Amino acid sequence: MIKIINYQNNKIMTNASLQILQQMKLDGMASAYEGILSMPINQQPDAHELMARLADAEQQHRAHKKMKMYLRLSKMRYQTTIQDIDTSEKRNLTKTQLVLLTDCAYLDRGENILITGSTGCGKSYLSCALGNNACVQGYRTLYFNMNRLKEQIAIAKTDGTFIKWLDRLKKAKLIILDDFGLQPLTHEVKMALLQILEDRYEKASVVICSQLPVAKWHEYLAEPTITDAILDRITPKSHRIELKGKSLRKSLKELS
Repeated sequence: MIKIINYQNNKIMTNASLQILQQMKLDGMASAYEGILSMPINQQPDAHELMARLADAEQQHRAHKKMKMYLRLSKMRYQTTIQDIDTSEKRNLTKTQLVLLTDCAYLDRGENILITGSTGCGKSYLSCALGNNACVQGYRTLYFNMNRLKEQIAIAKTDGTFIKWLDRLKKAKLIILDDFGLQPLTHEVKMALLQILEDRYEKASVVICSQLPVAKWHEYLAEPTITDAILDRITPKSHRIELKGKSLRKSLKELS
């Protein structure tokens, strides 16, 4: 009789503990606790190991949840990974170059990545792989092609939310700017770009993809004073990747 009462009391206590964990939105702990309770009693951990397992489960759950949120909010053009990137001499991209960027230490140092090359050579694909890798490692990332960036600047200026929009961008550890140099930029967009880069200088990183070689960016931006200020915040602390080889889009069409 005593054993039955003790069993019932333990069950009530464990159910209450689970409810408390769920109410406190400690979902990782709750899931791990349920798993432990399903184990035979002689295999269940002692109090100290139990606490360690529950804390670790909660930490992993939150990290996974944050990663999924960052991936969703990044609005990446391609859902690709570092492992998907083709490294070879003909592409002018070595495995060593790529490995140096996979630990995301460049983000902590506030360094930029400038990816150039002809159309279809995989610039956007590589930038998205880097962006997705940053999200997986817990870094908030945002992707824009330049048309989308220009639209958002215009909207924020019109409705009076430009400062709030800039503040939101500041929270991202990595911003990817794709298709840089395809179309002319207005003075207003250049000034906004300068402000974005100023906010990030030596604190956060930018990946820029362009068909134009970096040497031609000064000519493209045209206004000498603003151009000098923009490039001074991009180029000094940067990794440069100049992709080469045939268009990947053409190769895929030929295979199909």
